[in-house]
Amino acid sequence: MLSITHRLLPLFLIVACACRVQSADRDWSGWRGPLQNGHATEQGLPVKWGPESVVWKTPLPGRGQSSPVVSGDRLFLTSALEDGRQRVVMGIDRRNGSVLWSHVAWTGEPEKSHGMNGWASATCVTDGARVYAFFGRGGGLFCYSVDGQLLWNKDLGRFEGPWGTAAGPLLVRDMVIQNCDADADAFIVGLDKTTGEEIWRTKREDARGWSTPILINVDGHDEVVVNGHHGVRAYDPQTGKELWFCKGFSGRGTPTVTPAGDLLHVLCGLRGDTYAVRPGGSGDVTDTHMVWHSPRNSSRDLPSPIVVGGNSLVMDMRRATLTAYDVTSGEEKWRRRVAEAATIGQFCATPVTWDGVAFFVSEKGQVFAIKPGADMEIVAVNQVGSHADEIFRASITPSSGQLFLRSDRVLYCIGARAKQ
Repeated sequence: MLSITHRLLPLFLIVACACRVQSADRDWSGWRGPLQNGHATEQGLPVKWGPESVVWKTPLPGRGQSSPVVSGDRLFLTSALEDGRQRVVMGIDRRNGSVLWSHVAWTGEPEKSHGMNGWASATCVTDGARVYAFFGRGGGLFCYSVDGQLLWNKDLGRFEGPWGTAAGPLLVRDMVIQNCDADADAFIVGLDKTTGEEIWRTKREDARGWSTPILINVDGHDEVVVNGHHGVRAYDPQTGKELWFCKGFSGRGTPTVTPAGDLLHVLCGLRGDTYAVRPGGSGDVTDTHMVWHSPRNSSRDLPSPIVVGGNSLVMDMRRATLTAYDVTSGEEKWRRRVAEAATIGQFCATPVTWDGVAFFVSEKGQVFAIKPGADMEIVAVNQVGSHADEIFRASITPSSGQLFLRSDRVLYCIGARAKQ
């Protein structure tokens, strides 16, 4: 049996990381924020809002569902025009919503994509000097300066998949890492973030998937962890070598792995099953590192899980049903319907949390603020006064006291900016 110190080492590392990023928490620079788990650590973010709370709203060209990322006074996001024939990267002034720059990154005949996906679903990532955008087969990976100058573009090949791509890039030191899951020729790749030069490329199982990698530190070394159709895999970010694999259940592997304490919380994504993995090890660690596994009777799971307090919260995409699992045992604590699905649409956006409240965005733009405890407490149902034809599948981006919420065609800024 592992010692208590050894078992809790990943927790100490995550806490230490949290202390380092608190000062940078105002910049939500990539998918799921600075802690990669949807947690905002800043105080004073809105919990309740309405149309009167909208400071500005900016119509966006085309259609897209990438979540906004923030660096200083700038927001970055993507869109697709002409049914995917053009892919656009944008820089927006967070102070007033004006479009600072908008560039067509790629023009061509679009690849196939699912009706719920489209061609601009991958969230960008920025290091404050550059912004990286991924469009799958539509030109691959693009690097712009934050002022909108194209620095490089890397075509990553014709990996095939009929439902499109959505995994966002991950920055690891001097590299940008991109998951390219597909039905054929699937791989994960590491590139020099300054030049776009390919450093390594590692074959992945041929199966469609849309999961963004995360970076963790285990026993003093970094690991890049990615969900997938058959389970979770970890890689050495410097070499791309596969380190370990934990077999999953029920396929797809769409949701992002969620780090919390000394465990990784995983949701399979097809018709359920959720489980927790202790990171580290070598080879197939299914029998040794899967801490718990809970079957799910769900219709489809698309949003990633989020951990709030002692609860791992999982939202059923189609049934508008939220389930709370005990983070240490996987025991189901409660399962509650938040609303009638027919009235609010599906839940596709991955939730975020602050001040002990989790925020779930429905396709029709209602944001359910839920406080988990012994039972589910709906604190508020928030809206921004969107049009009936807008679709909300992007996650909320919190930053400096404000929230940025994107529909497929409009970007909203909610609340007053905190004093610097």
